Amino acid sequence: MSALSSNKASNNGSRSFEFLRACLRIRELNVLSVLLLVGLLISFFSPYFLTTNNLMGVFRSFSLVALMSIGMMLVIITGGIDLSVGSVMGLSSLVTALAFQHGMSALVAVPAGLAVGVIAGAFNGLMITWIQLPPFIATLGTLSIGRGLMYIITKGVPVTPDVSDAFTFIGQGYIGFVPFPVVILLAMTVMFSVVMRQTRFGRHVYATGGNEVAARLSGVRTARVKFTVYVLSGFIASMAGVIAFSRFVSAEPASGFGAELDVIAAAAIGGASLSGGAGSVEGAIIGAALAGIITNGVVLLNIDTYAQQAITGCVILIAVSIDIWRVRRKGR
Repeated sequence: MSALSSNKASNNGSRSFEFLRACLRIRELNVLSVLLLVGLLISFFSPYFLTTNNLMGVFRSFSLVALMSIGMMLVIITGGIDLSVGSVMGLSSLVTALAFQHGMSALVAVPAGLAVGVIAGAFNGLMITWIQLPPFIATLGTLSIGRGLMYIITKGVPVTPDVSDAFTFIGQGYIGFVPFPVVILLAMTVMFSVVMRQTRFGRHVYATGGNEVAARLSGVRTARVKFTVYVLSGFIASMAGVIAFSRFVSAEPASGFGAELDVIAAAAIGGASLSGGAGSVEGAIIGAALAGIITNGVVLLNIDTYAQQAITGCVILIAVSIDIWRVRRKGR
């Protein structure tokens, strides 16, 4: 009996160890564990962290970065990068504001702002797939063009037109106690999670990033896939721009400046492999949440604001280093 019990205990121990190893292979679970640990530490030092008002404020604050990280994740999975998302966000916000300023309704202003993202994304996609520019160069050029257009149009002066209450609900409204931008984020997260896991397009995105040559030989239209993900990235960035304008009712010339770095950081922290072929929408959202909680913790704990950038930078370096270590270990 004792030998039998010992064998059962040994089997249970080995199964637990294998289960633990399997969990550690799930990137999203690792990032989620870090997120919970950071939240626990902040709540230990600040009683205000776990209050409903604070948490909803945190969710609202990182919702735009998280939203754009969905599009960025798609691009990174294909092995690319989109540096233009911050510029597209600001330009779409400005176009929406100008439409209102010229007396147009929300039914015209919102599509006009969203069209900016589609045009910018299509431009990026054509530069990368047709002219075959490196994604870094193509999207960097689009970033500069968009930023320049914003300063040319506004002359450095914010645009603050009158808008309807129905439009401001997009950025300022609540459903219950949940901010409406968070509701939009949740809906987009569910939709793109299903697309990436359950559709042919999602499989083609992963195949393109994993091995583009093999995917092309297998019948995947890799150029069309890459074009599509850049259009989606631009469209989602323009959604963030429209929501941002609805929230602040002011289109600043510097709106979206530097947002691309936060978005890339969210995707990298969330487990996206910058070499392509790996990543998930859920991971990007968790990465954005982690960065948002760190920012909130810096404020609550009265830490120097500049330290937040240093902390986020360290988290990015650690996340990317772990990813490279995993790739090398898998290769061995």
